[in-house]
Amino acid sequence: MLQNLCFRWGSTLTPSEVAEKVKHFFKYYSINRHKMTVLTPSYHAESYSPEDNRFDLRQFLYNVRWAYQFQKIDELVKEVKGDKVAFPEGSQEGKSGGMGVVAAGAGDPKAGL
Repeated sequence: MLQNLCFRWGSTLTPSEVAEKVKHFFKYYSINRHKMTVLTPSYHAESYSPEDNRFDLRQFLYNVRWAYQFQKIDELVKEVKGDKVAFPEGSQEGKSGGMGVVAAGAGDPKAGL
């Protein structure tokens, strides 16, 4: 996720700023994830709704600190020297309409396009 967003936002944000946004997202996602599972079936607007979260088997209690994952994000930022914008404004690299990094570990963001 960090690599993809660094590619997409590389013309406006530094990798360290992107890393802070990713960490912020996952922190608050883990804080609020349980709220998506505690809605009772009676809360749904329609009485015939087949979706009542019975079959959602995703984890809903997370450790908010994400120590290992955030450490890896910090290591990636240090690798790319995250204090400068990756693609300057005049560069064509950050303006492609693709999705960025196609697969985990793919070095070429245009791979598969």
